[in-house]
Amino acid sequence: MNQSSLHGRVVLITGATSGIGRAAAIEFAACGADLVLTGRSRERGKEVLNEVRHAGVRCDFVAGDVRDSAFCNQLIEHSLNTFSRLDVLVNNAGVIYRGTAEETTDEMWADTMATNVTAVFQLSRAALPHLKRTRGAIVNVASDWGLRAGARAAAYCVSKGAVVQMTRAMAKDHARDGVRINAVCPGDTDTPMIAAEIAQRGLDTAMARAEHDAAVPLGRMGRPEEIAKLVRFLASDDASYMTGAAVPIDGGTTA
Repeated sequence: MNQSSLHGRVVLITGATSGIGRAAAIEFAACGADLVLTGRSRERGKEVLNEVRHAGVRCDFVAGDVRDSAFCNQLIEHSLNTFSRLDVLVNNAGVIYRGTAEETTDEMWADTMATNVTAVFQLSRAALPHLKRTRGAIVNVASDWGLRAGARAAAYCVSKGAVVQMTRAMAKDHARDGVRINAVCPGDTDTPMIAAEIAQRGLDTAMARAEHDAAVPLGRMGRPEEIAKLVRFLASDDASYMTGAAVPIDGGTTA
């Protein structure tokens, strides 16, 4: 794996304060990439900054809400003002509300679409002119539920399916610009989002985690650092002939 291809490149990661986003920040830092990280919690952002700075890379954290179009534009400008370039955008921020269509409120639907779909579009739109200059890459974090249906997660499944299709559409539009755009589609991954989802459903934590593990052919949930390695691969020159792909990483669930 030619990890050196990321040395000195500038990577912007959303939802970087926990789970897959945090793991991706650590992974890219280990490869020598400079980072712009964002999330809503300044406190957790500082913790991640301290972790990645040990790798000796330049890194900045910007607190904000990617549901806000103005913030998305400001985030891209901040990246350029700080590091003078942008090479990789990782759209990772996401939310999940469990419920059927009947159980999903207007507020739950709107928040899911704003975070999981519209923010990905707005950030990609703002980043693309600059990624064309660097012949960069976008990696969208979708879900295996963007490739198949999941029970009692109507809004989430729709949103991640939209991310997969957005990835494909943008990849076709910008291939001749030299910008590669791919999606990772994780299955159940041991992150704070899973913990929050279990709490949201009022389930016993140990029992629910055991059920998640048992549903996976490999017998366990994924680890954030495993997903992060695929994100890094798709952003690197090792994936130079990949664009428009939606890659499952789910322990065999979609096999």
